[in-house]
Amino acid sequence: MLNVQSIADALNRWAPSKIAEEWDNVGLLVGDPAAEVDKILVCLDVSMQSIEYAIEIGAQMIVSHHPMIFRPIKNVRIDLPLARRLRTLLKNDIAVFAAHTNLDAALGGVNDVLAAKIGLVDVKPLDREATEPTLGRIGLLTEKMSPSEFADHVKRALRADYVRLVDGGIGAIKKVGICAGAGADFMMKAKFHGADAFVTGDVKYHEAQAAVDHGICLIDAGHFHTERPIVDAIALRLHAEFPNLEVETFDRESDVFAMV
Repeated sequence: MLNVQSIADALNRWAPSKIAEEWDNVGLLVGDPAAEVDKILVCLDVSMQSIEYAIEIGAQMIVSHHPMIFRPIKNVRIDLPLARRLRTLLKNDIAVFAAHTNLDAALGGVNDVLAAKIGLVDVKPLDREATEPTLGRIGLLTEKMSPSEFADHVKRALRADYVRLVDGGIGAIKKVGICAGAGADFMMKAKFHGADAFVTGDVKYHEAQAAVDHGICLIDAGHFHTERPIVDAIALRLHAEFPNLEVETFDRESDVFAMV
């Protein structure tokens, strides 16, 4: 029988905690490292819905991308959502492990999975001089596209309901920079390396203005849709590492934003 620490060690080999951003909170956030595990649920967010599903299927551990405990906890009030989730996890002996910005940066992690989903080839890190894996990637489309064609391509590739497009006055797109989640801060680095377009989520108004000013196509495909593909990738990785471990993905997650 595997235990929680065995799973944590495998995930840390893939995405070491030392490459997480300083402000992040990753690793084993809830549970006993020695507890036995034969079933895992993988999800993007540790919501009450995902916790209830873990209980329903008999999972002893949840592996998530987003940390459920992000800032220091100053109280544990059961009338508040986080404490209710923690109580439910502890009462049901469910451990929680989070791989966040370390998995964004890791080889084969969030950004590499996003690049593959979009169909980029010859993918390289945005930061060419870093000695450790870092956030952001840049690669090439197999054929040139107009901004509107590329926006539609990204929407279909990520199965998003919509994307937001700033065409940046670009005629044709070949080289593309990406940073999953909220990564608009990396847009100018991508531009410096010759990117015609940049794909991320959570773009602010002034970041969109900067895309226009600097002549780069900007696609906001949303935080959820740029990161959700990693859930299946985590599950596949755990299946490969532990063939006898039951791994299930939480497929009931959806973007908190809706088109109205």
